[in-house]
Amino acid sequence: MTLHTLSILVEDHPGALSRISGLFSRRGYNIGSLAVGPCESAGLSRITITVTGDDAQVEQVRKQASKLIDVIRVSDMTGTPRVERELALIRVTAGPGAPQAEIMQIAQTFQAAVVDIGSASVLLEVTGDTGKIDATERLLRRYGVRECTRTGKIAARREEKDT
Repeated sequence: MTLHTLSILVEDHPGALSRISGLFSRRGYNIGSLAVGPCESAGLSRITITVTGDDAQVEQVRKQASKLIDVIRVSDMTGTPRVERELALIRVTAGPGAPQAEIMQIAQTFQAAVVDIGSASVLLEVTGDTGKIDATERLLRRYGVRECTRTGKIAARREEKDT
């Protein structure tokens, strides 16, 4: 079983995401992460889905997704040079008596941005690959993670370099 990253270019119409996620559901696949948003062309959106499966099964789903209404193109980015990123917002307990300096040191180490400070918590924004997000969250858990929201993975192919 391989973790596959699929990039799906769709027309930005109601129901497009539902049809695509329904296809995966009907085939018995659990979607590991899903991110969708506008892309470089007006009226189109890009969906990035990660799913675990064997190559033949995922290829079959890719072909079926290509036939769906609103789908322009489906690409399996697995095994191709690419950049992958995820964003997480992590709220950590940081009220009076909390080791705020230690929390800020972890934030600095992982290049996290402080996006909100309250009387009892601090909200950090962490961007990077899945491993970086996981490591940041794991280290912050000892201080009390009150909330964690993750976007899911997005990906873009690396440009080939001229030789």
